[in-house]
Formats: sequence, C-alpha cells, structure tokens
Amino acid sequence: MTDDTPQGSRDYVVHAGDVTRERDAVIEVWHGNLGTSGRHAPKFDWFYLHCPYGEPLVKLLRHQPSSRWVGACAAGPRRMEWRRRELRAGVLVDMAVDAQHRTLGPAMMLQAELIETARGKFELLYGFPNRKSLPVVKRLGYDVLGYIPRFSRVLRHAPYLERHLPPWLARSTGWLLDTFRDMWRALSRPHGAHPSAVWSDQVDPRMDELWQQSSHGDGPITVRDTTFLRWRFDQSPAAATTYLLLGDQPDGSLQAWFACQVDGDTLRVRDFWSMDASVGVGRRWIEALIRCARRDGHSAVALEYAASARNLTHWLDAGFSERERRPIIGKWMRDLPTDTPGAIEWHLTAADEDE
Repeated sequence: MTDDTPQGSRDYVVHAGDVTRERDAVIEVWHGNLGTSGRHAPKFDWFYLHCPYGEPLVKLLRHQPSSRWVGACAAGPRRMEWRRRELRAGVLVDMAVDAQHRTLGPAMMLQAELIETARGKFELLYGFPNRKSLPVVKRLGYDVLGYIPRFSRVLRHAPYLERHLPPWLARSTGWLLDTFRDMWRALSRPHGAHPSAVWSDQVDPRMDELWQQSSHGDGPITVRDTTFLRWRFDQSPAAATTYLLLGDQPDGSLQAWFACQVDGDTLRVRDFWSMDASVGVGRRWIEALIRCARRDGHSAVALEYAASARNLTHWLDAGFSERERRPIIGKWMRDLPTDTPGAIEWHLTAADEDE
C-alpha cells in the first residue's frame, strides 16, 4: 500500500467487526458520514441483526494514533439463484470514512480486507457505487457489470408545468397534454377486461406460489419469496411499502405484484414480479399499475430496473422514459460457468440494494 494518507497507511488497522459487539462503534462511524443520524440505530438493527440469511460481513478501520474507529464497510448476504442453483451473494453497503481520513489509502484498505474475507462466504460481491467512487472500486478489481436505469412515467403534467407557468395555465395545458397522451396510448393499449387489483399493506402469502410457479430466467436473480419480501420491506424502518396485487384467474391466484412506496406525488416501484417477468412483465400488468396510480392521485410512477432490452420493452411501450442510470459493480469470487454466453442478463431493482 502506498503512503498516501496524511499520517501514512501504517497508521490504520482494519478489524473484523462483530455485529453485536461493535454495534455502537459502527453507528458512531456512520454519524456525520452516512445518511440521517436518527435512522442509524433502526437501520443497523434491521439490516445487521435481523437479516434472515445471516450476519453481514463488517470491517472497521481504526486510526492507531488516536485509537478511534474512523471507517466502516459491510457486505450483506443475499440469497440469489442462477440457472436453478443457489448463488451466495453479498451486497456492498454502508461505506463510511471520517472526513479527515477520507483519502484513498484508508478506503482501499477497508475494501481490500472485505474482499479477502468475502472469498470464503460469497460467490459474488455486487454494489451500486456513485460515479465519484467508481475509479476506486475499479482499482480494487471490481468490474462494471451493467447499469441500473431510473425510469419515470408522467401521469399528470400540471405539477411539472407549474414550475415554469402560472398555475391556471399549467392546469389547463397539463389537462390537454394528459388527455391527448392518454387517447394516443389507448390505441396501442391491450384490450380486454382489466385484471383484479388490490392494495395490501403487507406481504401476501400467494407471492410464494407465484415465485415457485414462474420461470426465473437465465440470469442471476434474488429469490423473491415471502421471507425476503417481509424482511426487505415489511420489517424495514425505511418508508412504508404497499403492494399492488394483480390477478385474472378464477382461483384467485396472483399473476403479478408491485411493491410501491409513496414519495411526494410520485409512486415509486421498489420491486415487482409476475408470472411472465423472466421474459418481460406483461403490458397489461404495467397498465394496471398506471391506472391505479392515476386513480390514487399520483403525478408520476418511477422505478429503477436493470434488465435486458427485451425485458424493458413493455415498460417503454407503456410510456416510461429513462432519466438517469447508475453503474452496477461486482466481483466474482469463483470462475463463471464455462457455458456462460456473452453478457449476463440481470434482474435488479431497488430491492437489491440495502434500503
């Protein structure tokens, strides 16, 4: 390691963290460096102490001259599958270093130790870094596996027009734009009876049946059973999640669901699955989502979704437009199967992150 920190890298030592014993130390490092302080303790207890797949790997950085903990990072276990076999994955989370120690050396020491320990626990490490940290993670051997775009579908134009026009003009112009757009899209919209649509404030047991009976595709994918969904959403201390449950079968079985959170006047889709999701969630399910969001007064629907061009087709056809994208980085802890053809097809949503 080069001597590129103010005191030199020899002044720092990385320790393996125990999630119970070092709880206060990790939260202390987060303070002022990671998110809102009032959310630190609830987030730690949920993500680190109650994960159904075991404890996350935690690394702590101690500054030897001051004997203070000045950095922390972690990898949370995720249950994934790939081609009908279990894939042990870890999502990179909560990288934090005190401002006065925020140079390349300490950060790379933390991540290098995390990678080394992860070799015996995970087959894949993945994460969603910001673009500023991308050069650093590349130096550690992470590859860019793809990008996760954010898509948005405007339902009501008036709130956006009010940023630039008088309210009365924004409302009338917005109404005209909404009307013409909806008439135009109605020509290409699937016809037939609407599926049944019910909102639920908790995970529905039928989600297990849907997951078990559907194809999961050829790429790595997080197991979307009720164990994961209850922990990831129902038990999370973050924003409340409601589920749009959709079906069209006489037996009442689920054909699709969307896990949603309200953010102002935007309905954010945090996760979803359907009987046909492995080849592209059906247009009629997306239209049902749009219809329910408009009925409930939302001005837009948004989601983050990394997938193949084929699986994005129906979202784009339904009027969703890409706004921005973030890189997905990863490191394989084992060799890929020799029959892996070309680019890997991912199915990653906001649920594949930590919050």
